[in-house]
Amino acid sequence: MVISTGRSIITMTMRTATITEFSSSYRSLPGLLHLLQFGDSALPIGGFSFSNGLESAIQQNLVHDKETLREFTLTAMNQAATSDGIALLTAHRAARADDRGALQVIDKAVFERKLNEETRLMTVRMGRKLCELSASIIDDRLNRDWLECIKTAETPGTHPVSLGLAFAALDVDGRDAFGAQQYGVATTILGAALRLMRVSFMDTQKILLEATSTVAPAYEEIADAGIEDMASFAPMVDILAAVHVKGHVRMFMN
Repeated sequence: MVISTGRSIITMTMRTATITEFSSSYRSLPGLLHLLQFGDSALPIGGFSFSNGLESAIQQNLVHDKETLREFTLTAMNQAATSDGIALLTAHRAARADDRGALQVIDKAVFERKLNEETRLMTVRMGRKLCELSASIIDDRLNRDWLECIKTAETPGTHPVSLGLAFAALDVDGRDAFGAQQYGVATTILGAALRLMRVSFMDTQKILLEATSTVAPAYEEIADAGIEDMASFAPMVDILAAVHVKGHVRMFMN
């Protein structure tokens, strides 16, 4: 396009993008807002009550400054990716296929891989609360039926499975669902850190920015994994959880 200004002529090359091109390159606005809503640490499912092991790590002096907090956060995210992250993706695929038998297998596999009382409590309490929320605000039969399965003790109702169901109902794709789950792990730990140790908002936001940059590579590693690939070698986390159960002073439930 050529535009004349009177004194000079400006040549502008304009590229016309079709609706198809935009739709293939950009996430829909509703999809983005759904991610923000269900990935928000303020979502009323009780996440603020848990520290993902950070409280005991601080009490045992394993985490004592911003650098050790950074290492703890990145390690927790990596462990979550190969355990709850795989469970989330497989549950998301099963929900889209309306495979209820597979959902129960996945849910029980997640629960059985939580070796200590506190992590089991965390995953089923948050999972049930999330499913109650989803069944109430999303018009989706599978989420409502899943809540009934939880209430009747047909299935444990773990958090990654409930999250996979919610995102499938909202038509959020698996990669974005995984991103929201990883973001939730990081913000749970960093939010707890602000209440447990001497660290600033600037420090935690810097750690969060670095942590989120690891999510895309982590997704590529487990994108096609099945439930049989779910694993997490985290002996220190299990030891810290055992210590926390017997702790006399506790701010968090795990």
